[in-house]
Amino acid sequence: MPSEPLSPEGLEAALRAIGPERYHDLHPFHDMLHEGKLNKGQVQAWALNRYVYQAAIPRKDASLIGRCDDRELRREWLHRVADHDGHGEDKGGIERWLILTDGLGLDRDYVISQEGALPTTKFAVEAYVHFVRENPLVEAVASSLTELFAPSIHKRRIAGMLANYSFIDEKVIAYFRRRLDQAPKDANFALDYVKRHARTVEQQRGVIAALKFKTDVLWAQLDALHHAYVCGAVPPDAFRPG
Repeated sequence: MPSEPLSPEGLEAALRAIGPERYHDLHPFHDMLHEGKLNKGQVQAWALNRYVYQAAIPRKDASLIGRCDDRELRREWLHRVADHDGHGEDKGGIERWLILTDGLGLDRDYVISQEGALPTTKFAVEAYVHFVRENPLVEAVASSLTELFAPSIHKRRIAGMLANYSFIDEKVIAYFRRRLDQAPKDANFALDYVKRHARTVEQQRGVIAALKFKTDVLWAQLDALHHAYVCGAVPPDAFRPG
């Protein structure tokens, strides 16, 4: 990071450069998932643990709204809660994720309880919620910018899982198809906000660090899954396939 503030375009370039280096599509567990190299129990473990993250997103977003004096930001951010919790006839992203876990043969109440989730999953997700609740608002917004990199992983996941797993169908992957439309819109708003409000060197360092922190949160969850369900070191009380 230079000693003088980056231009808005320079800041955007710095933020976008984080994805190709640090986004969790680079993790070997995702390669295995998308290439059909996992068995059904390992896919179940991934979906069950990822539910912890999905369920926390509305709490994370609501905590951001609750500390925000910027009406424009509140109005825009509010739909994120509805996108996941649902609104009207749309039951939301959490429900679509539960349709995925239903389709994988997992008991819905067990998934919702989060009892079988890995300790690292729970710690990483709560660290993200606390980060958004406690850090400067522009950093909280910047931490959501992993959505810049999400469409490519969703496209690969849809194609790879449909091609490689007999137990995956269009109904099961509805969550990812919906995010192909939602994530770019959300990312564009957040990126514009960060470019307008991170103007000092300190603020720009903060938002770059925030996005790196978020990539760490996602990466840590996959590290835990790989250690438990590929290497075989499943911790006490965690989900055990079969």
